[in-house]
Amino acid sequence: MEPKIDQFELTITVEPDDIDQLGHVNNVVYLRWVQELAVAHWQEAAPAVDQARLVWVVLRHEIDYKRPAFVGEEISGRTWVGTASRLAFERHTEFMRVSDGVVLARARTVWCPLDVQTGRPTQVSSEVRARFSVQ
Repeated sequence: MEPKIDQFELTITVEPDDIDQLGHVNNVVYLRWVQELAVAHWQEAAPAVDQARLVWVVLRHEIDYKRPAFVGEEISGRTWVGTASRLAFERHTEFMRVSDGVVLARARTVWCPLDVQTGRPTQVSSEVRARFSVQ
């Protein structure tokens, strides 16, 4: 088994379409970034057999917005999986401005694995649990 990947990180550049009427990144954009980071982490770290067998759906989003981000800024998005039960994996995501390291937002999401064939909730393999979850 490959070593556990505890965290995954991407750099995001704030685009003009990410900005709302107040002149900063819209809250919905943060949700999109949470999704993009989670998918990229899964594609980077999960075994191919599990990627073919599973798809993930969100059960819950919680986001705390700390500071605004503006067009042209580079944002570091970092994600990791926390605790997991049989059918719910807790994922954490943090966004920081690259130029000064200020935390812009933190998210906690709960994801459920679905079987690609049936579309129903399913358990993950022991390899996926060991690789992604702290439990």
